[in-house]
Amino acid sequence: MQVLFLLEQVVNGLVLGGYYLLIALGLSLIFSVGGIVNLAHGAFYALGAYGAVEIAKHLGFGPAVVLSPVAVALLGILFERFLLRRFYTADPILSLLVTFGLALVAEQAIRMIWGAAPLPFGMPQAFKGNVTLGDFLFSRYRLFLLAVVALVLTGIWFLIHRTSFGRVVRAGIQRPDMVAALGIRLQPYMTAIVMLGVGMAALGGALFAPITNVHPAMGAEIITVAFVVVVIGGLGSFWGVVLAALLVGVVRGITIHFVPAAGEASMYILMFLVLLLRPRGLLGERIDRFE
Repeated sequence: MQVLFLLEQVVNGLVLGGYYLLIALGLSLIFSVGGIVNLAHGAFYALGAYGAVEIAKHLGFGPAVVLSPVAVALLGILFERFLLRRFYTADPILSLLVTFGLALVAEQAIRMIWGAAPLPFGMPQAFKGNVTLGDFLFSRYRLFLLAVVALVLTGIWFLIHRTSFGRVVRAGIQRPDMVAALGIRLQPYMTAIVMLGVGMAALGGALFAPITNVHPAMGAEIITVAFVVVVIGGLGSFWGVVLAALLVGVVRGITIHFVPAAGEASMYILMFLVLLLRPRGLLGERIDRFE
């Protein structure tokens, strides 16, 4: 029974890790390609959740979790065009301050539009209940979340590692000077990466809204965890962020059930230990500045 209970906590931790992964992977890609520390990333996550709540009122759950991330991704085009583009070659502290200010503005705008009280977002009837495999009991919706995260992860991996788009992006991360020498402009690729990154954050907000509170400060809450995941995994490493997200999710999930008071602290302790042994993170690589 102890082994079964531990297995359930590990699966719960994997779901939590998938939740972190959707936000942290986009954050890592934007920093790796553009050198932008995007503290407004959590705001797009919150907009994804609120957008899903509104769309679900008229079209239902399925269209909501598809259309809300798409709308936020399109908003990412404006975000990159009129804001981020000004800071690619500037001191990174400037982009950090500007995106931090934008995050505060977005949070207050959400309070003005939707109010400060949490909003309910129910899951479809088909996903309610549990799946039983012998003595193993697990939520249907959480299994659905695991499947969606795995599908998204596979799609992102294929895009980055098996397409011409991905080859240019990876080259831009490692040797932006060589990419420029070949006459390839990284600007359009950066726009696509920002769209992809904020779209994944919004997808995380929409998918996990039924099992988390939809409230104005939810973006500020998740951005800290996302940065911890990116730091543990290592900047510029796709699989590093994946491994770190799952590791943080499992460690935090198990800790919450055995020592609830230490749940929040567990990820910071993990980050401290990883950086103590490997300052670049688990699979971190050297990153050249985007020019």
